[in-house]
This record gives sequence, structure tokens and C-alpha cells, in this order.
Amino acid sequence: MIDEGGKMMNIGIIGTGNISHFLLEEIEGKNKTQNEHINITAVFGRNKEKGNELSKTYHVDFYNKIDQFLQSPTDLIVEAATVEVAMEQSEKILKSGKHLMLSSVGSMGDWTFYQKIEKLAKQEARHVYIPSGAVGGIDVLKAANVLGELKTVSLTTKKSPQSLGLEEDPEEAKVIFEGAAGEAIQQFPKNINVSIVLSLAGIGTEKTKVRIVADPNISRNTHVIEASGHFGSFHFTVENEPMPSNPKTSYLAALSILSTLQNIDHPIKIGN
Repeated sequence: MIDEGGKMMNIGIIGTGNISHFLLEEIEGKNKTQNEHINITAVFGRNKEKGNELSKTYHVDFYNKIDQFLQSPTDLIVEAATVEVAMEQSEKILKSGKHLMLSSVGSMGDWTFYQKIEKLAKQEARHVYIPSGAVGGIDVLKAANVLGELKTVSLTTKKSPQSLGLEEDPEEAKVIFEGAAGEAIQQFPKNINVSIVLSLAGIGTEKTKVRIVADPNISRNTHVIEASGHFGSFHFTVENEPMPSNPKTSYLAALSILSTLQNIDHPIKIGN
């Protein structure tokens, strides 16, 4: 946990897209009084036009060079870009002395990368935060597996063909993937981050089973999580509204990042 002695926590964001817009609006815009202990001071991105627009609207510094961005006075960096950017910049962020929050948790599906980041975070005495994203039940999975007694975890995700980025719309619901979470994130890096969250909380990317369904008749992204073990069994369903500005991103995913930021230094912790 970050211990800043009750002082303002300065945040930098990587990315100028939909999640970045959401966080800036909530933290620096309409709900500033509810987020007085956190402050977004810097944004990094490759799109200068969008970056300058964000800088002007929310009075934050915009950088398009990562080294200059990391030299700015920030305590924690929120990656809100892509899996590729997360894998490219995470090591540099931790070495710069910043804490890190990953939006593109699919990057952690690469075991070599996961081990590298875990080792580096320990060496640098930094924290890596992974929000729960668009799913629930993470605390249940972690508790059920604390003694290694969680046996099965499966995820069935239903999304519209549009949100999955399919070129052709099927006329009815169609299974487009069935296999392990590690393979799912490789084939759908922008759509199935939730499978990696579940894998990290539970039994790993190879044992966590994933089924992806393209359904032209749904408007909400739906995730059904099932688990079993010595604790008993678990069945959880969440239906997510997509963000209005981008149907590929669940609104709950953005909310989970905001919630994690708001509660990092809260004196009372709920859940494991």
C-alpha cells in the first residue's frame, strides 16, 4: 500500500483514450470534491491533438516523450492504453520509482513478463495494482484458493460482434473461442482482460477455462464465472453496460480503476 502520510497523491496516466477521459472527468472535473486526496497532474500519449485537448480541458501537463513524463512529480502511474504499451513501459515505470496500476491486465498473462514485474516491484519497493475490471467475485476466488484447494474456474463471456471487433456479424449467438485463458488473451487482447484477472486470483492461465460468445442480440457485455473446490461451488453473473464512447470497454472496468485509486490509502480495508 502507498504510504504518503496523508498528503496528496499525484497520478500520471498513460493513454489519451476513453478511460483517461473518464478518470480526468471524475477526478479533475465534476467530482473533484469527492477525490480531494488524489490529483492527476500528467498525461502521456502519442496522439498530440488529444493530449493537448486533455491538457487544456483539465489543466494537466501533457507529454509525448516517456522519459519526460516519468520525470514529472507523480507517485503512481495508471496505464490506460494497450497490452503492448503495458509490456513496453511497466519496467521503466517501476525503475523510475513510481507505483503502477495496470488497466491492460492481459499483459500479465505472459508468465515471463509477470515474473519480471513481480521481481522488479520487490527490488524497487513499489506496488503494482490490478483493478478487478469488468468482473466480480475476485475475493471469493482468492479466499477459496488460499490453501490451494480451488479446483476449477471457468468464464463464459458474451459480447456483441461489434464490441469484439468482428468484421462479420453472425445472425445468431456463436461460440468464437473455447480454451485456456492464456490462449484467449493472445487471440483477443482487447476483449478478454477479465480472464487474466480471474487467472491471477485463482488457478492460473492454463487451468482457467474461457468461452467467448458473439451474440448480435445483446447490448450488455455478460460474464458468467463458475468455480468449485473444497470450499463448495460458486456461480456469478455480471451484465456490464459498455462505455458510451467505446463499446469495446465495459463501464465497470473504468469504475474499478477509479475505485482502486480512491481506496489505496483508506485506513479501513474491505475484502482480502
